[in-house]
Amino acid sequence: MAHTARLVGVGIVAVAGLALAGCAGGGTPAGDGPVTITYTNFTSNGGNEENLQKIVDAFEAENDNVTVEVTTLPYADYFTALQTDLAGGTVSDVFDIEFANYAAYQQSGVLAPIEGVDTSVYQSTLADAYATDGTQYALPSSFSNVVLFYNADLFDAAGIEYPTSEWTWEDEQAAAEKLTDAAAGVWGDYQPISYNEFYKTVAQAGGEFLSADGSSVEFNSPEGVAAAQWLIGKSGTTMPTAEQGAGTPDFDSTLFTDGKLGMWHTGIWMFGTLADTAFTWDVAVEPGDTQHASALFSNGVAISAGSKNVEAATAFAEFLTSSQTTVDVRLDAGWELPPIADQAALAPYLEKAPPTNRQAVFDSLDEVALAPSIGEGQAEMQDIVTEELTEAAAGRKTVEQALADAEERVTPLLG
Repeated sequence: MAHTARLVGVGIVAVAGLALAGCAGGGTPAGDGPVTITYTNFTSNGGNEENLQKIVDAFEAENDNVTVEVTTLPYADYFTALQTDLAGGTVSDVFDIEFANYAAYQQSGVLAPIEGVDTSVYQSTLADAYATDGTQYALPSSFSNVVLFYNADLFDAAGIEYPTSEWTWEDEQAAAEKLTDAAAGVWGDYQPISYNEFYKTVAQAGGEFLSADGSSVEFNSPEGVAAAQWLIGKSGTTMPTAEQGAGTPDFDSTLFTDGKLGMWHTGIWMFGTLADTAFTWDVAVEPGDTQHASALFSNGVAISAGSKNVEAATAFAEFLTSSQTTVDVRLDAGWELPPIADQAALAPYLEKAPPTNRQAVFDSLDEVALAPSIGEGQAEMQDIVTEELTEAAAGRKTVEQALADAEERVTPLLG
């Protein structure tokens, strides 16, 4: 599952100098050896450790002079440990990052430029997300996105046509109203009132969250108001309120698996969890207002700017993210999706069911809303926006006041 990381402890910028001072850069080619490189990750924790080892074993078999030492940490501990390693000059040659925090690492100088890798093999949206001013600083390792899940049995019972990629907010709202039966505990829709949903719905309304250069807030706009009203207007009408449990851990997934939820905005990482549900369900591209804009979550791998084995590290990073072994292992295990552009290689994914309409996962990539990435203030910005939207949802502020207050609080974080 993709996550949004918090940067905790000592700031990245503060530790960057220490990290780079701790080890001198260099380059030991993968063809010279023997070479040992280190890789620290969180993406395989919790059930995919053996899958990662299959990829490492295959890489070592093709590069018999290179040994990869793997450290796997729980997500909750990973970023604190990473910052400690950066500060101590002990960071691994290759390490996991998330797109949400890419800007902070890139700006601090802890990432080595990645050279000699054909980035055309990756989905262009994903590769571009880890490049700055034309230079690649990380490679995408996996991705997941958000689609509209729906309970086909509830739609059938209500006599409603299934969602399609042509649906708008208006279509979704009309269906949600028909599906909702609050007395029976059945709700038509669920979409969290949060930062992650807001930046995406601003884009769906035709607006921008931040200015193109990231220097100013743009969400306090008519489009931002429309997006916030779209989210907040569902609460207590077609979806449960916070008082009814909305927002608590696993509330939405339990509601859906219990057959009590008609539509659900969530990520494709839920496919495996829902595989054995007792009802028929499927997915569609999320509806938009003036346009579609799907949330894309991505993990990546970076190479330490202080690595003494940059060439071997680069070879491993490339193999880890785009090799046929990686594609096969990920698709077989359902371990997020490989970031490759070759649709033919992804065909086995489309042939699995449920859901039947897995093509919606790739159709959603046509119009993507990438999460704003501002560096060290990222977590605080996210918290501010969610807090202000929560105030509006509770009726303690108007939407307009909540967005104005969010703008005032977020602006100082933009530098």
